Amino acid sequence: MSAAVAPPVTLIPELPFDAEGVLRMAAQSLFDALAQAAEGMMVVDRNHRIVWISAGYKRFLPALGFGSETEFVGRPVEEVVPNTMMAEVIETGRPMLVDLLTNKAGTFLVSRLPLRNEAGEVIGALGLVLLDHPETNMQPLITKFGRLQRELDEARRELAAEQVKNRRSKYTITSFIGSSPAALEVKRQARRVAQTDSTVLLLGETGTGKELLAHAIHAASQRAHKSLVSVNIAAVPDTLLEAEFFGVAPGAYTGADRKGRDGKFKLADGGTLFLDEIGDMPLPLQSKLLRVLQEQELEPLGSNTVTPVDVRVIAATSRDLAAMVAAGEFRADLYYRLNVLPLRVPPLRERIEDIEALADALGEDIARRSGMPQKLLSPGALDWLMQRRWPGNIRELRNTLEQASLMSDEMQLTEHSFDASASPSLAASASPTRPVLPEPPAGVEPATDMGQIRPLPERIEALERDAIAQALRLTAGNRMAAARLLQISRASLYERLARWPELGQA
Repeated sequence: MSAAVAPPVTLIPELPFDAEGVLRMAAQSLFDALAQAAEGMMVVDRNHRIVWISAGYKRFLPALGFGSETEFVGRPVEEVVPNTMMAEVIETGRPMLVDLLTNKAGTFLVSRLPLRNEAGEVIGALGLVLLDHPETNMQPLITKFGRLQRELDEARRELAAEQVKNRRSKYTITSFIGSSPAALEVKRQARRVAQTDSTVLLLGETGTGKELLAHAIHAASQRAHKSLVSVNIAAVPDTLLEAEFFGVAPGAYTGADRKGRDGKFKLADGGTLFLDEIGDMPLPLQSKLLRVLQEQELEPLGSNTVTPVDVRVIAATSRDLAAMVAAGEFRADLYYRLNVLPLRVPPLRERIEDIEALADALGEDIARRSGMPQKLLSPGALDWLMQRRWPGNIRELRNTLEQASLMSDEMQLTEHSFDASASPSLAASASPTRPVLPEPPAGVEPATDMGQIRPLPERIEALERDAIAQALRLTAGNRMAAARLLQISRASLYERLARWPELGQA
């Protein structure tokens, strides 16, 4: 006889169950409870407009400047509640469970929650005023918050002061060494332009001290207590120049800092911006620089917001900007905007009498940096230095002194200390005397006096100068045609004309 199969046991009977209705009732109950427990509550839609406020919230309306609920509801929350963060909650979908809100209605402890639909999309936000005037109910927390805020503000002030200190001028006008008429005139002009806020254009060959003068002008100006920010345009890739100058908005491009980055103009706000090698600035960026100079406002990369700036610009170049304008390589309007206060820095060969003072100061700095005793110069060494043309100017003079000082064991440098045998790189500056002369090439008369032999670099330089002068005469001063005739680039021709400006004026 087979056993009977027992029917399944039902522990919970199946009853009609409206789950959706229960959830709606629970949500409404929770909503009502929050409205009663909170000091005030509001609901904002996805477009940031206020769609509902609780009865408790209505008592804040007079302090916010509204006479009735109808004036308040329907307005964008940013317009009617100063310092609110409701819009950020809607945009990010992240709640702000506890925050302090301060505006003209008072200080409040608030909470902000995003509201989502069934698909999980943010459709608005719920704002609750948890405590009115929490400074009385939460005194210890508010006191701690205030202390932390003061400490943060103090740290920011100290950081800003340190940044300004690190960007102070390294030189003053007295740092420009020399008492020759040319040096004295440069220092007189520098003091004069320092008293204005106009743009300065420093013109001169490489190594003449243009950057030193930029620092000196800033130090003598009314902006000396503010930052001096320097940018070497030739050292920054073209693709990065715009971001370097104008800054980057948060998230402007892939890999950009989420917080954004200030550009050099913003860092120099209130102070001075030194633009070295301005002649190397790409044409597309020149128009943007012109706008900043004219309007004193900029737009960071990836931003539509215009930011005002107060910056005094000092530009410098070793190139012939006027010739570049004529050749279409530099904007004429930017050139005129920069060339407000031009200041020519003379080459070293135009102030040979300053070499002794320069050599003494440079020797002292070389000794300090190397940790070695300062080497003195004999009269013969000084004569040797004063006979050079110094195409590299003061930078070349320093290089020559440093090499001779480090390679010589003697405490006094003589003309022999600068002999090319001391270092191959000094060959371009040395004029050694050789006891044995090589046989001259066929067709060349031998020199009867060793004093007639000029150093090879000087002879090459003279030959180069004569060739450029002849090419300019043959082309009636057309520099582009002269460069083609000489089979050199226009840039190379401009560099040589900057060394011999009289050729370009012939």
